[in-house]
Amino acid sequence: MPSNKSVSDAAITQFINCRILRASRLQREDLWVRSGSILDPEKLFFDEQGYADDRVDCEGSIVAPGFIDVQINGGYGVDFSEASEDVNAGVSFVAKKILQHGVTSFCPTLVTSPAAVYHKVLPQVKVHHGGAHGAAVLGFHLEGPFISAEKKGAHPERFLRTFQAGGMDDLMEAYGSLDNVAMVTLAPELAGSQSVVRELCRRGVTVSLGHSVANLSQAEEAVDQGASFITHLFNAMLPFHHRDPGIVGLLTSDRVPSGRTVFYGMIADGIHTNPAALRIAHRAHPKGLVLVTDAITAMGLPPGRRTLGQQVIEIQGLHAYVAGTKTLSGSIATMDMCVRHFKHATGCSVEEALEAASLHPAQLLGLDHKKGNLDYGSDADLVLLDDDLALKATFISGEEVWRKAP
Repeated sequence: MPSNKSVSDAAITQFINCRILRASRLQREDLWVRSGSILDPEKLFFDEQGYADDRVDCEGSIVAPGFIDVQINGGYGVDFSEASEDVNAGVSFVAKKILQHGVTSFCPTLVTSPAAVYHKVLPQVKVHHGGAHGAAVLGFHLEGPFISAEKKGAHPERFLRTFQAGGMDDLMEAYGSLDNVAMVTLAPELAGSQSVVRELCRRGVTVSLGHSVANLSQAEEAVDQGASFITHLFNAMLPFHHRDPGIVGLLTSDRVPSGRTVFYGMIADGIHTNPAALRIAHRAHPKGLVLVTDAITAMGLPPGRRTLGQQVIEIQGLHAYVAGTKTLSGSIATMDMCVRHFKHATGCSVEEALEAASLHPAQLLGLDHKKGNLDYGSDADLVLLDDDLALKATFISGEEVWRKAP
């Protein structure tokens, strides 16, 4: 038996002097962790007569679930869409770096690429847990190539594809495999797309709508088939129109099946979305908002020219453009910066800002039984923040993996 009489030999850590985000409100109580999971202290005290082996003094910090980024194309000089001989090394490098921004899980995102790139990149990176080595990989987000040429954004038109052979055959020909794929972004107006949405959802892949000229009824039909996300709302889709609001109309559609939530990604970097548009989206559908960085190779690097998949990107200040144009191409924002900007721009509560980067993406991916919250039994992936939401420390499975230098 362990010295503290608990039923397990594993050490128990008690986080003290903190306000923890639980049940959508900050609560002044301690957090107990054992074997990487959050403990119910009542059971620990009364059923096990256990107590803490270690204490972490949070010094009045906010303790929130670790951030989850479902759309990140790379960073720190790494482009996930580059078919190198060691893609895993690049993903691991970014996974380590984003710990300093509170990200404890992420979906490496590939932009529209030739089939040879998917066939080389996808087999190299497996879904795996996070730790001191870096944030957990939840699976790839494949953004394209089955998207609209009219709303391609920074995606190279020559590699766009349609479902000409009838759907899943085209998709499998492009990707090679769906192993370790968490999400696919496609345009629901493409002929044959609805059967693809249905089959992807049946296989456990989250389907997102984006880079599209779909009208509202086409978007609603995709939701009926199982689609549950909108890729970077407002960007690369038809603008809102009162007679046909397009994909944006899903935020208030009465055709979303009962019990289902349509989530939507927002790049809250102060560039991709005007604060007024951010406020409109949040006030229309606050429970669906998911903060994404859409970060590219240049995140964490000085201005200059970088690559994103098959395109050359130019960084000017906080803007990332397709070289020689004014077409925005991803962002260089970090997740903690997006959380702060979102709160500032919308006037939402601290709790809402934090849940948009944690609970909502976990719910989107069907992982909220383990991630995105501080419920008993959930993974002890945590961030410590000050009252301005500046990051102080990051923990994965209850172990400190990054701390801001004093």
